[in-house]
Amino acid sequence: MRIAIFGTGGVGGYFGGRLAQSGADVVFIARGEHLQAMRENGLKIDSIKGNFVIHSIQATDDPNKIDPVDVILVSVKAWQVPEAAQAMRPMVGPETIIVPLLNGVEAPTQLADALGTEHVVGGLCGIISFVAGPGHIHHAGADPFINFGELDNNHSERVESLRRAFAQTTGITVKIPPDIQIAMWRKFLLVAPWSGIGAITRAPLGTFLDLPKTRQMLKEVMQEVFSVAQARDIALPNDVVEKTLAFMDSLPPNGTASMQRDIMEGRPSELEAQNGAVVRLGQAVGVATPLNTFIYHSLLPIELKATGQIQFPT
Repeated sequence: MRIAIFGTGGVGGYFGGRLAQSGADVVFIARGEHLQAMRENGLKIDSIKGNFVIHSIQATDDPNKIDPVDVILVSVKAWQVPEAAQAMRPMVGPETIIVPLLNGVEAPTQLADALGTEHVVGGLCGIISFVAGPGHIHHAGADPFINFGELDNNHSERVESLRRAFAQTTGITVKIPPDIQIAMWRKFLLVAPWSGIGAITRAPLGTFLDLPKTRQMLKEVMQEVFSVAQARDIALPNDVVEKTLAFMDSLPPNGTASMQRDIMEGRPSELEAQNGAVVRLGQAVGVATPLNTFIYHSLLPIELKATGQIQFPT
């Protein structure tokens, strides 16, 4: 099985690195100084699950140089998906499956619209990791996991083959959930509220969890996501909000969400794919999302500035 990692950041670098460490045939799509460092020194991963270096690495910035692969793991930012879908076309053969490992719930539809429904499965992962420097990934927290499955929940041989590949790795828990839509929305209910509250408060996870008013606000933002999911026939369990809060309490208190970090550092973020998506998807089914609407419109000027669409007066 030949696996391409489209986007070698904190997520793609870690999961692709673990696959390569296990002996899988992995090619990384990266760019700039990060790619150059990987070619010269390999891919270095510092992890709470054990440090390692992939010295002999296949990496390129040109998908046209790669023949069709069996699997493409997509780990770009959510706002990069449309462009990434076009760029990965040369790697897509008749049997290629594409697994999105990014925040939000809209990527499978975007990839299917561009490349064909038959190629796309649902996917999600969990990890706190980031690029610490060129060719260097730092896994700082959370037990890494990956879930994927056919969008119709058929337990196919192709997803089982990928499960077996991940089962050979260390430092990753792999699962094909009974319902991939529930699994993706369960993560969405975690990530979008965390990202939004983190970006609004500029505070790490432990701080806004400990303060009663921000904790309550976080809970209410989660409840809005739950209501939208219910209206869209996603059967999240009734206790998902309380269980998600309990899980967040177990995470490192200094943790921050990637969208939060991007906004705080003035970079383009996943605002549209997270809190913006809650608002849009809620409107489509007639569910009010006042807190997510507040978060989205409060952060939108910063997002538009980061993407060059507006300038602040001087």
